[in-house]
This record gives sequence, C-alpha cells and structure tokens, in this order.
Amino acid sequence: MQNSAIKTIVIVGGGTSGWMSATALSTVLRGKYEIRLVESDDIGIIGVGEATIPMIQRFNTVAQIDENEFLRETQGTFKLGIEFVNWGKLGDRYMHGFGTIGQDLWTVRFDQYWQKMHKLGKARDLGSYSITRMASKANKFMPPRFDLPNSPLGEIAYAYHFDASLYAKYLRKLCEKRGVKRTEGKIVRVSQREQDGHVDAVYLESGERVEGDLFLDCSGFRGLLIEETLKTGYEDWTHWLPCDRALAVPCESAPTLLPYTRSTAHRAGWQWRIPLQHRIGNGHVFCSQYISEDEAAATLLANLDGQPLAEPRLLKFKTGMRKQAWNKNVVAIGLSSGFLEPLESTSIHMVQAAVSQLIEFFPDQGFNQVDINEYNRQSRFHFERIRDFIILHYKLNQREDSAFWKACATMPIPETLQHKIDLFRARGRVLRIDDELFSEVGWLQVMQGQNLMAESYQPLVDLQTEEATAEYLESVYDVIQKCVNVMPDHAAYIAQHCAAKS
Repeated sequence: MQNSAIKTIVIVGGGTSGWMSATALSTVLRGKYEIRLVESDDIGIIGVGEATIPMIQRFNTVAQIDENEFLRETQGTFKLGIEFVNWGKLGDRYMHGFGTIGQDLWTVRFDQYWQKMHKLGKARDLGSYSITRMASKANKFMPPRFDLPNSPLGEIAYAYHFDASLYAKYLRKLCEKRGVKRTEGKIVRVSQREQDGHVDAVYLESGERVEGDLFLDCSGFRGLLIEETLKTGYEDWTHWLPCDRALAVPCESAPTLLPYTRSTAHRAGWQWRIPLQHRIGNGHVFCSQYISEDEAAATLLANLDGQPLAEPRLLKFKTGMRKQAWNKNVVAIGLSSGFLEPLESTSIHMVQAAVSQLIEFFPDQGFNQVDINEYNRQSRFHFERIRDFIILHYKLNQREDSAFWKACATMPIPETLQHKIDLFRARGRVLRIDDELFSEVGWLQVMQGQNLMAESYQPLVDLQTEEATAEYLESVYDVIQKCVNVMPDHAAYIAQHCAAKS
C-alpha cells in the first residue's frame, strides 16, 4: 500500500491562526512539504486573542520556542487564571485559577471534603486551597519547581498574555527560517477543480496563481475558502450566547502588573482586561439588542485603568461554528471555523487544537472522507463543550439589574450543560466528558464562584471525622500560604527573566 503524498500546503491568511498553523506544520513536517502562506498587508488582523490557557506551553514545546525570548518579543506576561467580577451578583468576585485545588485524600476528591465543611461554616473560601489563586491575589509568580514534586510549588500551572500582532510577527520570523514561503498579495479569485470541487489555486491581484493540494483557510470571519467558495454553512448559537459585538482599545499600564486576566460583567455584556508589559489590552463584549455601540464604548472607556492609547475598534460577530471545519481539501482554522467569545481565553487554543487534529489526520491526495468525517466530529465535540462552559457563566448569574442578565438566567440551555448542572447540584459532582478541554476543577470554580450550591456531598466523606477534615483543610492552606510567601513578585520575575527591550 502506497500513499500518494500531497506536495504543497497553502495557508490563506496570516495573523495568529495563519502563523501558528505555519509554525506547527513547518516543525512537524521537517521541510518535506512546501508550505506557502498568502496574506495581504492591506487586510488587518483581529488581534484580540491576547490571553491564553496552559495548553499553549505544549505548542511552544513542539514548536521549539524559547519561553523567555517569546515573551520579550511579544511584550508578554504570565497568567495564573481569570478573575470574574459581577458575574454572580453585583459585587461578587471569584477566580478561575489554573491547576489543582487542594490535595485529594483517600478515594474522595478534595472538593468533596470542602463541600461538607463549607456547609458547616468550617472551611475557608475555595480559592484559599489553590496556589495559583493565592499567588494571583498576592501578585506573585514563578514557574513550577519540578524538583519539588510533593510541593504546591511543583504544581504551578500558567499561561501567557501577549500582544497578538507581535506574536504573529514573531512566529513569522521563525517560520521563514524554517522554509515557509510568504507571499504578499490580496486574493481576488479562487479556482476549483471541475471533477470534485476541490480548490486547486488562488489568484492574486498581481495576477499570480498560487497552486496547492491542501488549503488552510485562516481568512478570519470572512471564510474566503470554507464559506465564500465552498458554501459550507454556519451553525448559529446566538440564542445561547447573544453577545454580537466587541469594542477593543489599549490603555496605559497600571502601577501593579497583575498575573491574571480580569473579566468584569457590565449591564449588557462584559469587559476584558489583559495586562502586558507595555500596555493593558481592554475590550467590551456586548449584545447590541440591549445596548447601543455608543453606550458600550462609553462603558468601556469609563472602566480603564489608564489613558486610552487609541480609539475603540468595533468588531461584529455571530457566535457559532462552521457546519464542517474540513470540507473537500480545505480546513478552516481560527475564526473561519467559528467563533466563541474570548471569555475563557480559548481562541488561540482552538487554533492549536485544530492544527494538532490536522496533523493527526494528515491527508494524502486521496483525502479519505472517513478521516475528514472524524476530524469534523472531533472539532464539533470540542466546540460544543467549550460553548457549554461559556454558556454556564451567563446561565448562573443572579443579577436583577438589567433585562440582558435576566434573559440569560432564564434561557433554555443545551441538554449536555443541564446534565452537568444537575449532577453538581445533587452532590457537587463534576464529571469530565471524554477529553473535553475544561477539567473538573475548572467547572467547579465557575459553579461555586457563581453561587451554585450542592445540596449534599459524596457519602464517603463521612469516613473522616469533622475534626480530622478541618485539620486536613487547614494544613493544605498553611502549606500553600508558605509557598506563596517565597514566590517572587510577578513584575520582578519578568524584569529578571524576560523583560522586553525598551
């Protein structure tokens, strides 16, 4: 049996999705395939995906990216989690921190012991048992000490904040060193084969014809290949996630460099705050049915930590996903494959996951439909599970101050999400479905943080006495507090290891 190998991969569009795709493929394919990336300097990139989740470290490892160099080049900072403000009730605050919470005891998870003691009024706030959440409150950071495997210092999970436009430029330099050919130009026509409708070339304004066997559509919301050419179709999820606009604006830095993202719920949406070395990235995601663009801009500008450095930039979107992420010989990557608002910083991860899946199902000239179908099944699974996690934040609010939040609290939700909520409400159980992105700890923190209370707990918790359980919880807290005390300040760590050149 012999495969008829493809020869040329054409990536349509640059930005984060295009250059991440090129980076991963050029690393894994080791120069055995021609990779071309076509982008136009006249077409701007969205550039709002400045916050990430810990899985990006896996991408950096595969792509052989040096962490300190990458952070210097992108004005990057470290991220230990996301603080949510006003998402339960007005005035509520909680942290979705990365990594573990507590330390499991016997056969029962830590959070089950916490559930019992919390009901009795004998437990601290859930975040007190998480090193990333406690370090966030203290503005501390250090990478994990793998030489201390039994210490919380060996379990520090983190991600990054960075300037998305600088990130694309950084990856471009890496790719061009690895043989990726960049072609500057605007695509004016797409050519398809008569026999099967596969894309065989794109034509540039200059008249150049760029041929390929496999095409990656990284053209953003437009979906130049996947939608405009192949008419793949789009599944609209705005009945669950009604926000349809975002305004983005940078502002001056604040005195304290926080090691976490902040998401603050407003009257008809929410505002992100992403601290970088040279500025703060801000944006207001909102629903135009409940607030005008002018009002949304005023809300955004009134809640900045420093002077704005530009005029707010408006983005319009429709939450949902492409009906097929892979159609014929075109694979949609990034915004062309669908859009989930950046509430949990999943945009860049979805690019990473899509490219990883593509490598797993890498085609030959035959483009086996069985493989394509499985790719699409897995892509849908990941989109839907992240969708449910984001819907959870809206559904669990108890706000009475606006029609938007009342509508979110009462809206019907997917059965898959209702099942998760019902399980938690009964005994505080959170079950991870297959290899969905967010772990039990992530679901727990949002449910607990937004005041969803379990009616009971796992019965085996009662094998421990209340006194022993209380002592156990306090010992976990004491160890974490001692560990946080020895961690360096976030800004000091960056200054020593990865400060950008001024």
